[in-house]
Formats: sequence, structure tokens, C-alpha cells
Amino acid sequence: MAKVAFIGLGVMGYPMAGHLKAKGGHDLTVYNRTAAKAESWVNQHGGRSAATPAEAARDADFVFTCVGNDDDLRTVTIGPDGALAGMKAGAVLIDNTTASAEVARELYDAAKAKGCDFIDAPVSGGQAGAENGVLTVMCGGDEAVFDRARPVIDAYARMVGLMGPAGAGQLTKMVNQICIAGLVQGLAEGIHFGKKAGLDIEKVIEVISKGAAGSWQMENRYKTMNQGKYDFGFAVDWMRKDLDIVLSEARRNGAALPVTALVDQFYGEVQKLGGKRWDTSSLLARLEK
Repeated sequence: MAKVAFIGLGVMGYPMAGHLKAKGGHDLTVYNRTAAKAESWVNQHGGRSAATPAEAARDADFVFTCVGNDDDLRTVTIGPDGALAGMKAGAVLIDNTTASAEVARELYDAAKAKGCDFIDAPVSGGQAGAENGVLTVMCGGDEAVFDRARPVIDAYARMVGLMGPAGAGQLTKMVNQICIAGLVQGLAEGIHFGKKAGLDIEKVIEVISKGAAGSWQMENRYKTMNQGKYDFGFAVDWMRKDLDIVLSEARRNGAALPVTALVDQFYGEVQKLGGKRWDTSSLLARLEK
């Protein structure tokens, strides 16, 4: 059992912290910007809530963060009330936010300056993966620190991998989002084409899902897509945030991402249709408008 702090109890963080307490058996202190959410978590899972990230992190062996973006992350980690202000020497800051590689490297350096360690550890698997404790976790940082942190991370994961030095976890998450963007657009176009051709989509997917076209997205989203229901997963607003990070990094490193850039524009059209909180499979909606 370790002393653990978890900062950020959103759609992902709330169940992840729950797994650290229930499955991991760790001593949890939580912080959330909306204090009522932290109190609700404590009422459900036990442990304690704190008034600031620094207070939550005090005496913790591992401090997890899971917030919205780079600016949110800086707010809860750096500064007089940030987690690093309360962390003891040798403690590990583990960030599950999908953020930039730049902020990951920044926090790595800030942690080292405090005598602490840092792992960037963005996750994939969505809300369902968080609730079921089966997330994929892509990590960047020092190998010895990763080896210490991995048994704790395992509480909410089914796959945990060290991808390289600080920032490599975030870069791997960018690859993940690039692959998903193109795949979902292809699935949306396939279903759209099948409908226009007068095919029975259920029968089509039953056959092609067993071949080279099969994917997690197809298996888990085609039914709801076919029904025009888009409230079952990762929100369009969140995907656009992630793709903005991807495209910014591509401009920096020179990668050519024409399909990703186009799909990002398509998600912008979905937002204009009122689909900001629809899940990412709603790319089909813009084809059927």
C-alpha cells in the first residue's frame, strides 16, 4: 500500500482514483476544483479530500493528475498551491492528462528541481475503460521511476508501457489519436455508403468485421452509429483538443498529416451541428445531414 494523491476527478479521473483505492488498496487523498465532486468521491470510496493540490500531495508517495489541458495542468502542479509545492523528495508525479510533449518535459524538469520524479502517462480507452479499469497507459520518463510507478498504475490499466524519455508518452498518445481519427472517418464513410447502396448494415458489419476491416471502433460503435446515437464515448470537444495538440506537434516536427487535418475540420462541422458533446463516431452525422 502506498500513500497516493489524485488531482482531477472528471469523467476519467473519478473512476481511476476509485480503482487506486479499491483494487490497488492505496491510501487516497483527492482534490478537485469543484470541492463537492471530491466530497462525493470520498463518500463513495473513503479516503480524504484536500483543499488544494499542494495539500493533497503532502507526504504522498505518488501524485496523479488528470485534468483538461496544458494550462489546467500547470495550474494544479506549479505554483504555491500546486502539487509540487507539497510533494516530498523522492515522490513521483504521474500525469494522466492528454497534453503536449512540451508541458511533459517542463514538468519533468520542475519535478527534478524539487527532488521528485515525473512520468507522463496519458491514457486510451475512454470513459468505459476508466470505469472498468482497463485503460492503455503510454508513459514517458526514466526507466527506474517507471518501474516504481507501474505497479500502482496497474490498478486502472490493462496495458502499461514505457515509450521513452519524458514526453514520449504524450507523443505516443498523439499517434493513437491520429490512427483513431482516420479510422472513425473510414467507418463513417463505409456505413454511409452501405446505406446509400441499400445494404443491410448489420449484415455487412457481421461479415467485414471478421476480416481486415475489423476494428475496436467497428465492434463497439457501428450499432449506435447506424441508429444515429452519439452519446456513448469520447466527446468531439475533447477529440478536437487532442487533434490541436497533434497538429501543433506536427508543425514543429515536420510530419505531414493531411488526413488528420481534414478529419479535424470535419469534427469542426460536427460541433456546428450541435455535436460538441457527441462521441467521436458522430462523423457519420455530418455525412447524413
